[in-house]
Amino acid sequence: MRRHVLAALAALALYAPAAQAGSGAAPISPFPIEASADFAKQIERELAGQGTRIALVFRTGRARSDLPDGIRYTHGAFWIYSQVQTEDGETLSGYSVHNLYHGAEDRRTSHLTQDWPVNFTQGDVIGEAGIIIPSPEMQRRLLGLFARGEADDLHQPDYSLISNPHDGRFQNCNEYMLDVIAAAIWETTDRDRIKANLAAHFEPATVRTGLLERLFGPSVDERVRLDDQRGPIHTATFASIGDFLMDNGLATAVYEIRADHLDEAES
Repeated sequence: MRRHVLAALAALALYAPAAQAGSGAAPISPFPIEASADFAKQIERELAGQGTRIALVFRTGRARSDLPDGIRYTHGAFWIYSQVQTEDGETLSGYSVHNLYHGAEDRRTSHLTQDWPVNFTQGDVIGEAGIIIPSPEMQRRLLGLFARGEADDLHQPDYSLISNPHDGRFQNCNEYMLDVIAAAIWETTDRDRIKANLAAHFEPATVRTGLLERLFGPSVDERVRLDDQRGPIHTATFASIGDFLMDNGLATAVYEIRADHLDEAES
């Protein structure tokens, strides 16, 4: 019981219930909409300049000082380069963003939503993004999963802020992306096989429960569900996913970028 209480409190260090700082769709950026739009275009140019067809991009809805060591982002999504048709029938090229969001009212369930880069950056509060660029072969396989609709089949709607990526009972945005990646690696959409392979090959991040001094307050968050945790509290993060892909030759780059508008504001 004490372990579960401490783990729940530690999870609150990652996600403040007062704001949609986890995988929520609501805009929370403190920056003007023009700055968020500029940052979205900056990320698009960054990806397009490398010929990237699909990437994993991460943002944070919390100040870094409020996050535990080793946790730098609170939401991640797939950015996919595609042809987009406007309302007036014009066809444009650009990135669409494929997210797992928890519900606005029922925050213990999630849904898959496709939106746009500016929606993504409106959930960023510090002006930084984490980027993982899969290898060309991984990009080909991932795009195939989305084209066939199989990425949707890997969605587990039962949501937990700190879901265990080795267990299939709950899922958050990072675990969803990891499950899609695993489906591409092992060329299967069987979730039992995916979880068995991840348990054997993927090392998750550990949420350290000794960081309670970073809490905003000991309120209860219904999104914290721990039935899938055994022993140390494990979850998937930007760093753990990036390390997994790089260590196995499945990504060409893992890095972070800073919004240009921050430098412009300081000059």
